[in-house]
Amino acid sequence: MRSFLRQTDRLLRGRDVAGDESPRSALPRLLLTIGLFGVLYGATMGTFGGLTAERWLQPVYSGLKVPLLLLVTFVLSLPSFFVLNTILGLRADFAYVLRSLVAMQAGITVILASLAPFTAFWYASVEDYNAALMFNALMFAIASIAGQFTLKRSYKPLIARDPRHRLMMRGWLLIYAFVGIQMGWVLRPFVGSPDAPTRFFRQGAWGNAYVEVFHIAGRAMGW
Repeated sequence: MRSFLRQTDRLLRGRDVAGDESPRSALPRLLLTIGLFGVLYGATMGTFGGLTAERWLQPVYSGLKVPLLLLVTFVLSLPSFFVLNTILGLRADFAYVLRSLVAMQAGITVILASLAPFTAFWYASVEDYNAALMFNALMFAIASIAGQFTLKRSYKPLIARDPRHRLMMRGWLLIYAFVGIQMGWVLRPFVGSPDAPTRFFRQGAWGNAYVEVFHIAGRAMGW
């Protein structure tokens, strides 16, 4: 346990990829981190409206969906990013790049888990569903921005070796954000409306996430 916490501390400082551990042996540990901390925040997300007999499955579904969101987004974004790295002649560094990217996902889930008490407090303070959605969007935004700092730290040796890695790092953030927003829309509900039946996927899951996010923000602000 102490070793796991020490590794988590290194992860948040962006030093996880700087050790002697090989990328192949580091990936299972990082994936475990994503699973554990992602489930913790996701389960908290699913408690909006209380743990009633009709909604006890929502925290279970939401707990599964947060790590699923991150991992599926990662898997969908990776092939194009690998091709771009190959085109720019950076393929030789891709094992280190892959570990840095997975470490970023793990860092995001750790940060989300640390924000879970704020989400629970917000749920206890408000009853509006759209406000709950926007608050969780804010928590994900904070965790994602903080995750970018860990990625930048782990990318420093790569950028020092070849400045083109800086361009690739920025490209990854754009690809990941674009795919992640749409994937979050497909996997909804994460919070779950108290007035709707509890289910893993919402009916009519497909649609344009960016248009719908604008509408949700408008409803939350009373437009």
